[in-house]
Amino acid sequence: MVYKRCGWVSDDPIYQDYHDNVWGRPVYDPIELFEKLCLDGQQAGLSWITILKKQHNYQALFADFDPKIIATFDDAKVEELLLNPGIVRNRLKVNSIIRNAKAYLAFVEQGNDFSVFLWDFVGGKPVVNHFSSKGDLPAQTAASEAMSKALKKLGFNFVGPTICYAFMQAVGMINDHTTDCFCYGK
Repeated sequence: MVYKRCGWVSDDPIYQDYHDNVWGRPVYDPIELFEKLCLDGQQAGLSWITILKKQHNYQALFADFDPKIIATFDDAKVEELLLNPGIVRNRLKVNSIIRNAKAYLAFVEQGNDFSVFLWDFVGGKPVVNHFSSKGDLPAQTAASEAMSKALKKLGFNFVGPTICYAFMQAVGMINDHTTDCFCYGK
């Protein structure tokens, strides 16, 4: 059986599996949200499929995105990471994951819940849009702009409004499956 998918999905089986089983599904686990936010930041200037194909390498090299471990990474560790072709070898992007881990820890050490904080930008439940084609989807919204501003204030980086919107779509805060996609009603 052939399924109709969102127009941005290629014929790549990895991309199709991501679309069918991950993208747009609500995520509430704070560490999983932290990981996804960091990975979306790695995408800046690149296609998502590039990062998706490197996701397992990122997980292995960044301690399954455990902020406590990542926050201890020093200059020597950064140099080691920059030699690994399994990730995007961009110093600013590698350092952003470390910076984001430190910002995450500072936030939760104050008694805050990262998941609740992020989900509050959509009122705590998924926003279901009704777009009929990928051309209708916005690159950012007022909510993603507010999230970006708040995250930057906390010390996060590589979290511009467009990255935040892609993140919100990916973790199911925003359901942007097009109305003709078989995942739309799920």
